[in-house]
Amino acid sequence: MNKTYYQRHLAQLKAIKGRPSLLIHICCGVCSVYPLEYLRKYFDITIYFTNSNIYPFEEYELRLNALRKYLQILKDPSIKLIDAKYDNESYMQDLEELKDEKEGGKRCYRCYGKRLLETCLYANKHHYDYWTSVMSISNRKNADWINEIGEKLYEEYPQSIYLYADFKKGDGIIRNDEMNHGLGLYHQNYCGCVYSKR
Repeated sequence: MNKTYYQRHLAQLKAIKGRPSLLIHICCGVCSVYPLEYLRKYFDITIYFTNSNIYPFEEYELRLNALRKYLQILKDPSIKLIDAKYDNESYMQDLEELKDEKEGGKRCYRCYGKRLLETCLYANKHHYDYWTSVMSISNRKNADWINEIGEKLYEEYPQSIYLYADFKKGDGIIRNDEMNHGLGLYHQNYCGCVYSKR
């Protein structure tokens, strides 16, 4: 039987022994709330904030600062944050040919892939046990695409295990919305790149 990505995620958690390390790509504060609360039960977490897709830089800072604010609220000193280099100009060169694609189409698939690759490579280089992304929590993101890309990257770079995730499942999206209520985190109104902003 072909298991859903969420079922694979649950099977991975069930098989965990000890407390492995996890590198998790996070795109903004509001998307991090439930996934961090959920995953810190199982992993020692390091956040990888690699989001050069975000335009303009001021928006990037707003989202990063919202994440920092949530980490202060969470008060878990074991969670570490890595702020990767921001380079929107270089990042967008690969997406420019797809600028006229509709939101949620091929351009977004490529953008997911770029950030997942960056996370995968960092996890492999620095010997994390697992890696994943919070992007599947968002209603704007295609969780099947994200997991498909993650699975392919794991086949190519198998040193760190890709943790399947669909954080919308299991009432995750409801829980995330409930947990965000009253936190006062900055909440963006577009996905991130200049094309989605337009």
